[in-house]
Amino acid sequence: MQASCPSGAILPRLPRHFLTGTELSGAQLDALLNRALEMKAQPRASRPLEGRSVALLFEKPSTRTRLSYEIGISELGGYPVLLRPDEMQLSRGESVRDTALVLSRHVDAIGVRTGPDALLAELAAEGSIPVFNMLTALHHPSQALADLLTLREAFPDRPLAELKLAYVGDGNNVARSLCLLGGIAGLDVAVASPPGYALEPEAGGARTTDPFEAVAGAHAVYADVWVSMGDEATADARRAALAPYRIDDALLDGAAPGAIALHCLPAHPGEEITAEVLYGSRQRIWDQAENRRHAQKALLEFLLAG
Repeated sequence: MQASCPSGAILPRLPRHFLTGTELSGAQLDALLNRALEMKAQPRASRPLEGRSVALLFEKPSTRTRLSYEIGISELGGYPVLLRPDEMQLSRGESVRDTALVLSRHVDAIGVRTGPDALLAELAAEGSIPVFNMLTALHHPSQALADLLTLREAFPDRPLAELKLAYVGDGNNVARSLCLLGGIAGLDVAVASPPGYALEPEAGGARTTDPFEAVAGAHAVYADVWVSMGDEATADARRAALAPYRIDDALLDGAAPGAIALHCLPAHPGEEITAEVLYGSRQRIWDQAENRRHAQKALLEFLLAG
């Protein structure tokens, strides 16, 4: 796409990126969720990526992210190109800048699942195509899109701005993205974490150390793993500190009537969530996992097809 500058010259349009999710306005986020619902109802009705290729760089293990993005790109008519670190010259010292310049000549967008947010930012700065976040140490906006879509489905008669979500556990990348994108959507987000595990206030949402205070009036109660990738060395200390933040029936009983449990997976029954909740009737976790694909398809259409 092109745009005119004041002198009359034609300049290329700057690519859209999705690095933290805060690139979206409230109206764009609402339209994206509406589009995701349409795509879920008719998953193969539109092929806006016909003839386009999308590189997916995985520096971290993945189940849901890989499945949802790879299959979603194919359903949109595009071609997913899977890249692993040991298959690229990045692992032998090639610069991120050179990698971005080369990828920009061959594919139409780049998705990255990595640790350092700086890698994502540099690819976006040095390349000329959209870059989107499939997970970094600080952010997981792809997951948050699916979470908001799941809330829209679970409470179809109420706008997100009338709902409350309580996140209980470590103030990590998932909690941060829920606060940031939830804030854009008008969602009331409360985060309950033990001392030393709290999310920074700048992310938005309310903070408490009491999980029952957080879930009071909540329509959804959200958990994540206690020991994430890279946290193995402190696993015992983390489990001890986070033990009071398990989602069980008693915690759900403290939320609003009809409240649902959410979890971004993988789950560890008996740690952050009980098996009774994980596989029971009070959760939308498996819908949430499926919704990764539909929300991300809407995102890719937004980034690549406008």
